[in-house]
Amino acid sequence: MPEITILKRPREEAVITQRMFFKKTARGKVIKVLRERYLRDDISCGIDGCRACDATAQTVLSRSGDTTHKNFPTGHYILPDTNVFLAQMDLIESNFFTPPIIILQTVMEEVRHRSLPLYSRLKALTTTDERKVWVFYNEFRSETAIVREDGETPNDRNDRGIRKAAEWYNTHLTLAHPPIRGQSNSALPKVVLITDDYANRQKADKDKIPCISVRNYVDGMKNSDQLLDLLSATGSDEVEPTRAVAGRTALYDDYLPMSTLVAGVKAGQLYQGHFNANQYNYLEGTVPVPAFTKPILLVGRENMNRAVQGDVVVVEVFDEREWKAPTDEVIDQEATLKNDDAEDSEEEGDDMMVHEHESKALRAEHTKKAPTEKQPTGRVVGIIKRNWRAYVCHIDSTSLTSSNATSLGLQTVFATPVSRLLPRIRLRTRQAPSLIGNKILVTIDRWDITSRYPEGHFVRTLGKAESKEAEQESLLLEFEVPYRPFGKAILDCLPPEGEQWVVPPKSTASPEWRDRADLRDLIICSIDPPGCQDIDDALHARRLTNGNIEAGVHIADVSHFVHPETAMDNEAAARGSTVYLVDKRIDMLPALLGTNLCSLRPHVERLAFSVIWEMTVDAEIVDVRFTKSVIASKAAFEYGEAQLRKDDPKLNDNLTQSVRLLNSLAQKLKAKRMAAGALNLASPEVKIHLDSSESSDPVDVEQKALHETNSLVEEFMLLANTSVAKKTQESFPQTSVLRRHLPPPPTNFEKLQDILLKRKGLKLDVSSSGALADSLDKCLDPKEPAFNTLVRIMATRCMLSAEYFSSGSVSRDTFGHYGLASPIYTHFTSPIRRYADVLVHRQLAAAIGYTPLHPSLHSKMHVERIMEVVNRRHRMAQMAGRASVEFYVGLALKGRNEREKEVTEDAFVIRTFRNGLGVFVSKLGLEGLVMFKRDTQFDAENYTISVPSSDIGRPDVTISVFDKVTVRIEVEKDKNTQRGRVKMTLVSPVDSRAL
Repeated sequence: MPEITILKRPREEAVITQRMFFKKTARGKVIKVLRERYLRDDISCGIDGCRACDATAQTVLSRSGDTTHKNFPTGHYILPDTNVFLAQMDLIESNFFTPPIIILQTVMEEVRHRSLPLYSRLKALTTTDERKVWVFYNEFRSETAIVREDGETPNDRNDRGIRKAAEWYNTHLTLAHPPIRGQSNSALPKVVLITDDYANRQKADKDKIPCISVRNYVDGMKNSDQLLDLLSATGSDEVEPTRAVAGRTALYDDYLPMSTLVAGVKAGQLYQGHFNANQYNYLEGTVPVPAFTKPILLVGRENMNRAVQGDVVVVEVFDEREWKAPTDEVIDQEATLKNDDAEDSEEEGDDMMVHEHESKALRAEHTKKAPTEKQPTGRVVGIIKRNWRAYVCHIDSTSLTSSNATSLGLQTVFATPVSRLLPRIRLRTRQAPSLIGNKILVTIDRWDITSRYPEGHFVRTLGKAESKEAEQESLLLEFEVPYRPFGKAILDCLPPEGEQWVVPPKSTASPEWRDRADLRDLIICSIDPPGCQDIDDALHARRLTNGNIEAGVHIADVSHFVHPETAMDNEAAARGSTVYLVDKRIDMLPALLGTNLCSLRPHVERLAFSVIWEMTVDAEIVDVRFTKSVIASKAAFEYGEAQLRKDDPKLNDNLTQSVRLLNSLAQKLKAKRMAAGALNLASPEVKIHLDSSESSDPVDVEQKALHETNSLVEEFMLLANTSVAKKTQESFPQTSVLRRHLPPPPTNFEKLQDILLKRKGLKLDVSSSGALADSLDKCLDPKEPAFNTLVRIMATRCMLSAEYFSSGSVSRDTFGHYGLASPIYTHFTSPIRRYADVLVHRQLAAAIGYTPLHPSLHSKMHVERIMEVVNRRHRMAQMAGRASVEFYVGLALKGRNEREKEVTEDAFVIRTFRNGLGVFVSKLGLEGLVMFKRDTQFDAENYTISVPSSDIGRPDVTISVFDKVTVRIEVEKDKNTQRGRVKMTLVSPVDSRAL
């Protein structure tokens, strides 16, 4: 859709409208502002063959419009108001919703002001070839432009402008379609205003403007049954009112007014933070806030007050006498609420079992804990920002009544989200029986104070649960991973030569060679995981004549191909990161770049950005330089291949010597890091073997093997990132893109410290990263070599997450990276798969005078906005990757269950509950719950649980944290995810099946 500019016609031919108003500045000074618009009368209506418009103007709307609606048989176009797009975008985007749409400039601007994500979806709708959508610039057309009247609110002004445009269009149609002799104007197509604002419809009716509500419009469509489920409960004033509103007892408190919330937070009387649900107990949640060392604990649904995972909430903290400790019981929402009825769940005579279970979970055990374990306790009094979106769910088949089990009539059912952190959603649908057994998308619309559950609407079906296609898409949607194919505008940014692009011959006239170092003769190689295609880093090392060593890291020069503020750059910024799943990769950049032109393949000349150090043999840095370069890698090794080459005494060629030299330096660099206090933490990593056939089914799981060469690459990437961070921060102290890892609050380690002391007699010093590193080295159990790794995994979970930031947005003393014990750090080494690295490349290029820095990277506010997106995408990519591994581990174990009579593995107890154990199977990188049905004796203070012996007359069996146990592993269908879930039962020291 071409942009319409107001300078298309000479100014003297335009009508000028003026609006004078007074504005108060930040310093309190009142100034007079005169705003002018230049109006035109040649802005096209967009209808094909319109006789009243310029015949050469672009059109996308057919002459007769849509003639399939029962209310408008002579044809029509729809003109939705702003709230329709804000509330009903799922309907508008549906492939079954196909009427020609006129979108007003007023509406576009208002949507952009209200919601940037919805504005992006609306913009995408205007550019798709599959839909007939016309953007009409009503604010610049002389007949439709209006001026805000005295005393008129902006919303009323916009509504009046929308009605004015709709009225003009219908008058314009009589000019565009002169009636045939004997034919009345009623036979002409109509432009229909779609609005759920009752007052707006009344005014439109008074002005004889065709108008209708969303629900009534959908009711008249030929495929209304497929579309009515897509209606948002918040958007349509025709939706059946919630039964609870009149005469129902409120289950929750009303939220305080926004002005009260803001004032309370500012005064320190209320606290703002993100709501985090408890994955083990749906009746508890927490809100971390800077004012307290421990998160604020929310106990019970009333105190959580309709907060949903990720919402930004405001909390009132109770008097310290009411502070509590979290419960030690696993409370599962599905088990506790299994008898709740979707239709009647809000009636006051609700099933008493629900209340009994919830009361049990909230019993006085909270108050029995030691005072040191208690934490601030409070309640949610308001929501600053909702985190609602489309969630992957499935229909709970038990919520269908027996009389409606096969009916396609409207009924209310429960949609159970895949995530255990989310509440069930009440859903009114006509398709319930046909949706059973499918993964579906559901959006939350509202949560009234009289409703136990939020209400939502159906968006679309993803496919049969447990089918690989549906599971992959649901995983991507669950973690909000953008996975749409790259559009034409993005692909047009690629080199026109495509795969035939090569580095041109060296010449001073060639822009590719400008100010680049020619490093093609260096013995450079890459070392990566097996099957790596997007090779973004390579290394070299050689001895210098002065006895020192030259070592270099060479990174793919992605910024040469991805230019600021292009379609490809915008898409990369929105995606933020490549997402690695077990059997596929969701690229940040088109594959032509990621796996070809930017990938540092062997024996191919490639553009690179190089960091080259001169070091002593003891790895002391003498000098460092940064340069754009051209390289030709001599080999692409997998970690294992590089290790074999390094260790082979028969090999002594230049390439092998380079690898050995790099390894020698890496060992010394690591020793220096560890001496400075860097942490050697751990996380469970497994390798999944896939079937080589087309099915790609997993056949086995094993722990990833780590080699010296893994550490070799890691050390030089860390060194490059640190060196680049220093350079860019010196050059751009206000906007350099950096990465930091804040020190965790000591309270984060209190539980682990107490467990180690009581169960193993070991002390964990967390006074500094160095002290922690030394303590972890001493956490040994001679009988269990895996114990130290387990403690490191548990320590990792006590840490804060690392984050990207703009150097000018935080104080200099918070730049440091706690885990690496480095005062400054960034990400430079993976620009193919991380957008932050692309920005760092641009800043480094400017710092060495290669190119000027783009104006956007001089704006601190702009960089901060990008960092917010990139941080979120980075977290989501990590969680998606872990979920993919968990899914495939489940598939592999399911196969083992079918081949073997019983699958058992050793596990460590990492947590004790009143009614179960949390265990970790290191061989599979799996964490799971073992639940007990019989009563147990729980000692929270000593982290033990005493379980009745399976043999009558035998004493109880006591199990503690860090104990080694044997578990039976089975795969069952998870009620939340509707896919295979690993179920663990205890085999030794007691068989839980007998309990």
